[in-house]
Amino acid sequence: MAIFLDSDSKIIVQGMTGSEGMKHTQRMLGSGSNIVGGVNPKKAGETVTFETGESIPVFGTAREAIQATGANVTVIFVPAKFTKSAVEEAIYAHIPLAVVITEGVPVKDTAEFFALAKESNTRIIGPNCPGLITPGQSNAGIIPAETA
Repeated sequence: MAIFLDSDSKIIVQGMTGSEGMKHTQRMLGSGSNIVGGVNPKKAGETVTFETGESIPVFGTAREAIQATGANVTVIFVPAKFTKSAVEEAIYAHIPLAVVITEGVPVKDTAEFFALAKESNTRIIGPNCPGLITPGQSNAGIIPAETA
């Protein structure tokens, strides 16, 4: 069995500043995930402070975020029409793991970014998935850290 996510994982969130990205980044931080950056070209250079007290920098591209933070995981919370571009950006930036939460991604787009990923070292989880979790270590996606 392979574990793709652990307490040493450094996570960026593409689309962190959108409503879903903000909500789920807060939840990931609350569960102990090491969120090191967000990506939004329109908000590059800003910092977002979450309820946990953590201030997360926003970068213009996935490549900039990875270079600045050493991130090895991206969680993608962008609208379906921008998902292909976001995944391709992550692949070209050589991220080892891309977790694509977005639902409603066109099948053609998915097929194209999966084909691109096969030629790279990027593993893709999703799209239209809840993400993945290693309990007690890290959570990348919309999975609740605790179930009651």
